[in-house]
Amino acid sequence: MLPPTIPIFPLPNVVLFPNVFLPLHIFEPRYRQMVADALQGDRIIGMVLLRPGWQANYEGRPPVYAVGCAGVITHAERLPDGESNIVLRGMEKFRVTGEEAGKAYRIAYVETIDEPSAAGREEMLAERRRLEALLVPQPERQPDPAVPSWMPDDELVNALAQYMELEPVEKQALLEREGPLDRCRSLVELLEMKLLVAHHSWERDGLH
Repeated sequence: MLPPTIPIFPLPNVVLFPNVFLPLHIFEPRYRQMVADALQGDRIIGMVLLRPGWQANYEGRPPVYAVGCAGVITHAERLPDGESNIVLRGMEKFRVTGEEAGKAYRIAYVETIDEPSAAGREEMLAERRRLEALLVPQPERQPDPAVPSWMPDDELVNALAQYMELEPVEKQALLEREGPLDRCRSLVELLEMKLLVAHHSWERDGLH
């Protein structure tokens, strides 16, 4: 369970998922202060995605998507110029219900969103196999290091959702799914759609 208020770090192209690691370079003065304060406290920072149009008010408080993911700082390296490199490990999803004023960086009132575990083992296994077939489509495929068989289902799905080359809004939609099984199904559908579009584009280009 998260505390009722946490600092939030809004970015236009980053979505954090539970149990996934995220390296970040911190250079803006307000976020340097945020990291310094977090390191003196519970080390929790909430990652949220900026909504389209954020450029007009980036220095202020541009709108963000309501659902984000909190992370705990597992590593912090302060650089000579005052900037820093940190690593966050995703913890729990949250919903922003409001914001608190008074600091240079943003602090949000949040509610923890509990995700169901990967219940229905047979269903999850079937969806995982569909996902692996899309990523490593050879008929007699060898183990692919990008899809490690030892990884728990939910961690594998979350890691793929975070690190695959998807649009930020697509990753946000995956984050907002209700749990690993729904997220895996949505990821499979998204990849199938992208493959279909790529196939049609290839066929169309081949006609010229």
